[in-house]
Amino acid sequence: MSVDKSPAKIAGMFDAIAGRYDLLNGVLSGGLDRYWRRRAIRALALTGRERLLDVCTGTADVAMAGARAGAARVVGVDFAGAMLAHGLAKLRGGALDSQVALVRGDAMRLPVADASVDAATIAFGIRNVQQPEVACAELWRVLKPGGRLAILEFGLPVVPAVRPLYLWYFKHVLPRIGRVVSRHQLAYDYLPQSVGSFPFGDAFGRILSATGFSQVAARPLTLGIVYLYSAKKPDQAPAP
Repeated sequence: MSVDKSPAKIAGMFDAIAGRYDLLNGVLSGGLDRYWRRRAIRALALTGRERLLDVCTGTADVAMAGARAGAARVVGVDFAGAMLAHGLAKLRGGALDSQVALVRGDAMRLPVADASVDAATIAFGIRNVQQPEVACAELWRVLKPGGRLAILEFGLPVVPAVRPLYLWYFKHVLPRIGRVVSRHQLAYDYLPQSVGSFPFGDAFGRILSATGFSQVAARPLTLGIVYLYSAKKPDQAPAP
């Protein structure tokens, strides 16, 4: 099934649920979203000197986690203005607004200079990009040679016996909870549709490899409900 991922539609949808987005993440994941974010940040092996870019930053949870894990400077990019407004309020509340900057921009045209960041992340945003391969090329462009990438995205359980139960929850229960809590009719119908149309696991790993990344790994978390993709821009990286 074709899923409309035009930037205007996706940005408008996330703006509409921005006020309840964090609550929904916690409720619908059973609190596992915090664990998944920690795993992504840990994969970057931050030393305290890095400039970190968080793409599709939303309300800045991953950007904040990166700052707390020791990144010297963090830039979060998203095209949904209301999400960024909530993120900025959280940064100020956590006294992180001097360490983390939020910028409005598109994952397919990042407002970041070539080879200017040491590490990059995307958490649950790459499947929403109209052309994921273009976003991957942009991440390759802005990373310095030797820079590391960590991407979190939904997948399907690797245990065959679990998959039917998960799909039933994901397609029938989750959208109903999402609609009630978010008060938005379509956003949580879109979620299972977007996950179902996204090439997860080794298929997405091949997109990263084709972009030019090395050391590409696709690790299933929580039985494969989520995948953590890690990769590195080669130390001597040719133009893609």
